[in-house]
Amino acid sequence: MNIPQNHNILMYSHDTYGLGHIRRTMAIAEHLRGPDRNVLILTGTPLAGQLTFPKYVDFVRIPGMIKKANDEYFPLTIRIDPQQALEIRQSIIMATVQTFKPDLFIVDKEPQGLKREVMPALGWISENLKKTKTVLGMRDIMDDAETVKSDWEKKEIYATIEDLYSEVWVYGEKKIYDPVKEYDIPESIAKKLFFTGYIPRKIPKDSAAEELRLQLNVMTNENLVTVTTGGGGDGFHVLDSYLKMLEKMKAQSILPPFQTVLITGPFLSSNDKDEILGRARDLEILSYDFFSDMETLIAASDIIVSMGGYNTMCEVLSSRAMCLVIPRETPRKEQFIRAKAFNRDGLVEFIPWTRLNRDNLEEKLLIMLENKELFAHNLADFNMNGIKNIRQRISQFWNSKNECR
Repeated sequence: MNIPQNHNILMYSHDTYGLGHIRRTMAIAEHLRGPDRNVLILTGTPLAGQLTFPKYVDFVRIPGMIKKANDEYFPLTIRIDPQQALEIRQSIIMATVQTFKPDLFIVDKEPQGLKREVMPALGWISENLKKTKTVLGMRDIMDDAETVKSDWEKKEIYATIEDLYSEVWVYGEKKIYDPVKEYDIPESIAKKLFFTGYIPRKIPKDSAAEELRLQLNVMTNENLVTVTTGGGGDGFHVLDSYLKMLEKMKAQSILPPFQTVLITGPFLSSNDKDEILGRARDLEILSYDFFSDMETLIAASDIIVSMGGYNTMCEVLSSRAMCLVIPRETPRKEQFIRAKAFNRDGLVEFIPWTRLNRDNLEEKLLIMLENKELFAHNLADFNMNGIKNIRQRISQFWNSKNECR
């Protein structure tokens, strides 16, 4: 009996804060799986057990860590020494690599992993799995150029990429942001870069979006605004400003020209979450700390108010929804740079974090509702071809690998 040869794909997502890394990893895994491919995800997210993993995709949970300050990380739930937790994570990563023996190892965002935890595994692959392709997956924008260059030089990231990675996949478009230019990437690494384009998300059927609107009691002729701050750990300013806008309207007996769904995110602090959900109840608007089917909710919405993280933007652009971005500028300027770039092409509106208040929030939302056709035109021309290009890239790798067998 001939047992068919499976290709093993291992994906690493360090997941120390928010949901961005695991959501991007899951979106890619969804399209890489198949009867002849096993996809295994190494993740530190505490929500792994709540996520729905499709057939041929599974996960290995490593202890969760959270960043406190100045590159210091602490265990998220278990009460042990941080170094001990990091050693457990590193040992699980190494054991998984040695046992699973991936044909393709995709590392999300952090070339060395959290506190260099992936380095031993990368070194072992280099020595023992000569045909395995190692790929660093980078979102379109990491941070402002000076911060990235300083950080990469200090941590010897350039050398890590040059010595231990076969390719670097940039999940974006060079015309929107060029990391080779911005981050002074040398030619030896630049030749490894492959711009995949942005990673599309599942687009629900129109009937599913319409059904959800009915469940939310949003009528056909009504507008729906969804407010989401991703994981929510730093989203209080956005949620608070939005509620202040509605509270002012209520005090002035003004009926908002839209319905609202508000998602706090699971990582908003308990005290802030209680306050936000309580104020939302007083305003009689729907609010949740976590919404399991964000793709359908986004497709059902007319406007998304968000902080403009990579994954939220991909979900919004996939559904061709209007988006008002309030990007944070600390500890990273990534969201702010992306918001400006997308705004330049007429894809989003944005309000700088320090200028956000209830009045300019209301003004922006009303302007956007008056200009639906312009946004629809701009969004229709934006290509989301990341998965298609990744699959073509991997097919080339499989073909060359099979020829060597």
